[in-house]
Amino acid sequence: MHTRLCYKPSSVCNGISASTQIIIDPSQSRSALLNIPYLLPCVCVQVYYTHTDATRNTKCPFKNENLTDVRDVWLTSNVTLYESSLHLVLKCLASTLKISASLCWKQHEQLCTPVLNSTLKEKEKGLTLIYNTSAVDKHPQMCVQFSLQGTHNISCPFKADMSSWEVYIGPGKQSVYVYITSSAPATFSAQLCVLNERGCTPTAQVHTVRSEGNTNEKTRLNVPLHFTTERPCVQVWQSDPVRHGTRILCPDYKHYKCGIYAVAVLTFVVFVAFLAIFIHRHTKNGAAGWLYIQKPVLLVCSSEQSAHVSAVCALASILQGELSATVHMALWALSSQRQATGVADLGPLPWFHGQWEAIRKAQGKVLIIWSPEAKKTYEKWKKERANMGKNVTKIEDHSKGNIREGVEEDSKLNGRSLAKCKKGKKDCVKLCDDEDLYTHNEPSTVIAPVFTAALACLEGVLQEGKDQGVALVYFQCLGHSRDIPKTFRGVPRYCLPQDFRGLIQELGGKTRQTKTGEFRWRCWPRLLSKVLSVWLARQLAHRLQTLLPQMQGKKMQGRLCHIVSENDVRKDTVQAQVSSGS
Repeated sequence: MHTRLCYKPSSVCNGISASTQIIIDPSQSRSALLNIPYLLPCVCVQVYYTHTDATRNTKCPFKNENLTDVRDVWLTSNVTLYESSLHLVLKCLASTLKISASLCWKQHEQLCTPVLNSTLKEKEKGLTLIYNTSAVDKHPQMCVQFSLQGTHNISCPFKADMSSWEVYIGPGKQSVYVYITSSAPATFSAQLCVLNERGCTPTAQVHTVRSEGNTNEKTRLNVPLHFTTERPCVQVWQSDPVRHGTRILCPDYKHYKCGIYAVAVLTFVVFVAFLAIFIHRHTKNGAAGWLYIQKPVLLVCSSEQSAHVSAVCALASILQGELSATVHMALWALSSQRQATGVADLGPLPWFHGQWEAIRKAQGKVLIIWSPEAKKTYEKWKKERANMGKNVTKIEDHSKGNIREGVEEDSKLNGRSLAKCKKGKKDCVKLCDDEDLYTHNEPSTVIAPVFTAALACLEGVLQEGKDQGVALVYFQCLGHSRDIPKTFRGVPRYCLPQDFRGLIQELGGKTRQTKTGEFRWRCWPRLLSKVLSVWLARQLAHRLQTLLPQMQGKKMQGRLCHIVSENDVRKDTVQAQVSSGS
């Protein structure tokens, strides 16, 4: 006996080319194994004897069964395009499959957006379904989507030379421009729509334009955009004469978004550039144009180390030159050149007490610049004062002659000290020159007595509980907060240049006003004063960076010091080599 597979769409069962005829020998086996390539409703099995014209028995086991895999229908079908129709040839009768066809716009390989209301009329002719395409827009991206039991098969049969018009879009001012070229006179329509699973849903009114059919000229259609959260596309179609199918064009929002970011970045860069120019114009000649210190300042050195003195001179130069502050300092010899009230003329102690009273009367500030040597000096000074209290009775028992001799001896010592300072008056003038580094190696007759006098005055105001008017300052890399005795715990302290902005506030730094007494912009003075404070702190850090390595590099190489500028804007690290002392 013979057995085979065949397709039986009607009364005739056509053999399957992929299936071979199998011979069954009943004496050996009464069964055979048949491989079915495509599981369709019209697949049948024929069994018949081997002699000629034998009766064939046909069984169709899947005739009344639902399709298990619809893809077999598409794999066994064939699509053919004719001038005005599209033929879908099947293996089984079309009436048993219920296939529908509609148009879709293929945007890319994996997406074909359905065109709303574009179902094609069909006509059944045996195993062939015929669809009328005479009024279809025959663009290469206009495809036919066949549907069966929720699955789809897409076929794009149209060629590039079949379309009579072309369209593309471009950006406009709050709109989208649609550019159309047509080889024949026609009317075209465009409409905004939003993509979804069912297609492109219209969201605005229809805009129409007429093209006269000149391929050399472009017809432009303006489609206004509406401010919505969704990203609209534009669907364009030929409305007269009517062509079924709409072309869906979507702007490249990724590039558009990148363009927005680029414009935002460019705007920010331009703003920062103008702000930098504005700040530079107000800071290139110093900060005195906006930020200034009105009340006087007295600076007191605590060490004879060259690095310490140079740093104090740098601070004094910035306070006076950039902030227009009236700065007094024992080493500042400028006053002694102009009038007879300098240290060299009056002596260290009278000069200091006079400045102390004047500063406190003007409600200014006394800045004691602390150092590791200051701690030793303070401990020695405390010890001497304690011993002095024990020896008070012994001093009172001295004879008048001894007192006279002591006074004469003190007068001689003081005379020699003043004479030494007057003799070296020119040296004193250059002692704290901002342009020259302090390289004085001999013991100073000014720094030690002025510092001890400042300690006595500070201790006095602390005991009286009055408004101190005193602040302690130490330079990073030249000192530490632990060097300051606990006795002065309540005194404000600042580490420079890190706390320079806070020091300016302590000194009563103000922002200049306009002629009308009101700020031109309320936010600008605060912003600019903050920027200027940071800028001055960096100026001080730069000066310390250049001064300290030159002063200390010859003594000790290898110790690395970090000078940190203001942290409110950004953290900059400045490295300098210094030594801890000679």
